[in-house]
Amino acid sequence: MKITLFISFFSLAFLGCKDSVKPIDAPISSVQTHYIVKDSLLNIRALEIKDHRVIAVSSIGDVYTLDIRTKEVNISRVSEDTINFRASALVNDHYFVLSTGSPAYLFKNQKLVYTETHSDVFYDALHFWNSLEGIAIGDPIDGCMSILITRDGGESWNKVSCDGLPLSNKGEAAFAASDTNIAIMGNKTWVASGGFSSRVLISQDKGVSWGVVDTPIIQGKETTGIFSIDFYDSLNGFAIGGDYTNPKANHSNKIRTSDGGISWEVVAQNQSPGYRSCVQYIPNRNAKGLVAVGVGGIDVSNNAGESWKHLADDDFYTLRFLNDSIAYAAGKGKLSKITFN
Repeated sequence: MKITLFISFFSLAFLGCKDSVKPIDAPISSVQTHYIVKDSLLNIRALEIKDHRVIAVSSIGDVYTLDIRTKEVNISRVSEDTINFRASALVNDHYFVLSTGSPAYLFKNQKLVYTETHSDVFYDALHFWNSLEGIAIGDPIDGCMSILITRDGGESWNKVSCDGLPLSNKGEAAFAASDTNIAIMGNKTWVASGGFSSRVLISQDKGVSWGVVDTPIIQGKETTGIFSIDFYDSLNGFAIGGDYTNPKANHSNKIRTSDGGISWEVVAQNQSPGYRSCVQYIPNRNAKGLVAVGVGGIDVSNNAGESWKHLADDDFYTLRFLNDSIAYAAGKGKLSKITFN
């Protein structure tokens, strides 16, 4: 695997685990789905969980807020205009949403904090390192991926110059499929691209400097590559995708790293699942438990992605875990609570 920037192994020595709780050994073998909101017109790809709140934004700008304690759902709007939102972040009491095409709009609560107009503008994902510092990524403009950074709690956003970023390959972009193109662990950041070229951009210092590595995931078409990436700690990561026009194809669509993203290997070759739009590590399972969702349903791996079990045909675009047995998922027509057993 070609590496276009040397990444210090010293920085990989720190292992920042998501969970300090003793790992759970019993494998997951079944799932129960409870619909919270069901509406044929609903379309959600951005979902956040914090404390007792679940917040999801739809493709037309409706924000659904669930209080987990009372089970009450409130609906509000980000803007009076109908805007396609596919990325969000929840930081303390502030909710951020980012639209896709041009002009791009980034709101903090209901305040517009960034806008960008360009024929190639298309933002895909949004994430925060802490309460002050955050990142958004989008398709290439002027030869590099679009990367926005805030250092003041989202009040202002600055676009990173291509002088400080790896040049994009021909046909390389990203997918706004599940708001999981970005993974963060401590100061370290991974950004997944896709399309004709599917790579992982890596920053060790919260977006100040960047390198990039090639991956063995399926690529070469506009519809192929990494759709979702997640890290359990600073070393163990997983990415999933495929070809959304051929969702049953399962050749080279699941890859794994154990060295912080420096190298990647294909796992579960020619095994289901096929195309999936979101993958997440299950908390407290020592980087062994993974759940993937997409148009083909819900799948689980209990052995770090070596093999997978199909749990349900319910199709979702995106998913986030509340704890090691409960997650919330959203997609076309629904927002749901999922219990893993």
